[in-house]
Amino acid sequence: MTGMPYYHSVDELPRTMPIFPLPGALLLPRGTLPLNIFEPRYVAMIEDALKTERLIGMIQPDEECEDVGAAHVFSIGCAGRITQFTETDDGRYLVTLTGVLRFRVGRELPEMDHGYRLIEPDFASFGDDLRSQGGTGVIERDILIDHLKAFFQRKQIEANWEAIEKADDESLVTALSMVCPFQPPEKQALLEAVDFVARAQTLIALLQMGGGDDEDEVVRQ
Repeated sequence: MTGMPYYHSVDELPRTMPIFPLPGALLLPRGTLPLNIFEPRYVAMIEDALKTERLIGMIQPDEECEDVGAAHVFSIGCAGRITQFTETDDGRYLVTLTGVLRFRVGRELPEMDHGYRLIEPDFASFGDDLRSQGGTGVIERDILIDHLKAFFQRKQIEANWEAIEKADDESLVTALSMVCPFQPPEKQALLEAVDFVARAQTLIALLQMGGGDDEDEVVRQ
């Protein structure tokens, strides 16, 4: 993994940013997250983002709510840049976000006519996210792979083991953290890990514990 080509310091980032509350959706720096955008408020969010910095803050609600878009959210999320998008004939957007860096929710701005939520993000604590944190050989990779194989076997998940073996440590930890079917609080713990080495340790612990209840899990492809 390389550094982030769009920004070199937190000073270059915008002062306001839309957020997209979505339970179970984890975005990490340099990870990629595909989204199918169809709600009118979020279609408007994508269209407005494409006119400006292309940044959207992915964040999880920290409570159950009939309208997850209006729910109270965790204090930390991850800003993603729209790096690919397609507009469909029925008015949806198929979007790929690439994670830039994490943020802490500062002040939430009053809702305007657009319908989606805007915040003043605080990026100050997460400047290191803009730089790759390591290649290979800095985590307990063999232990991670062993627990991953056991976890996938229990969950009956197919995997491309050749690609897994070829991935560098940071890419591997990022991808597994994002795609493994963990519960939202577990996803949040992975997001809030200090760095990717700490994230790898959290990931190993979650794989070893089994990753939540099978009946509640949804694998996001």
